Amino acid sequence: MLRLAAPAALFLFAGAVPALADLRMCNTTSSRVGVAIGYRDAQGWVTEGWWNIAPRACETLLRGTLAARFYYVHAVDYDKGGEWTGKSIMCTRNKEFTIRGIEDCLSRGYDRSGFFEVDTGEQKGWTIQLTDTPGAAPPRP
Repeated sequence: MLRLAAPAALFLFAGAVPALADLRMCNTTSSRVGVAIGYRDAQGWVTEGWWNIAPRACETLLRGTLAARFYYVHAVDYDKGGEWTGKSIMCTRNKEFTIRGIEDCLSRGYDRSGFFEVDTGEQKGWTIQLTDTPGAAPPRP
């Protein structure tokens, strides 16, 4: 998988889901995207990927009431190039994965990727929207 710098026009919107108790991702761009997530569960840190999300489509990433306040996302634009990244480093690989732990990624045979933090505010469900609208800021729930 190519690792490119994210185009300046790629931003994130996040908002609470009023009725559903899931973690969902909506791709509001005109590109196909691949998404990986990271979160902390009862056994520690875990990263999972890849969900492939079509343009202007949504996918459920985790089903049920959210167990954590913070989730972490790394997404790749397959069509235009670029990534949605952040400062939190977690382990990934270039094919489907579930990885326990975020330490020593390279020595364990994984890639190191930057993830951005999503604060769900302890809501029971949350939808993250990837968009390429410039100048937008994440709304508050």
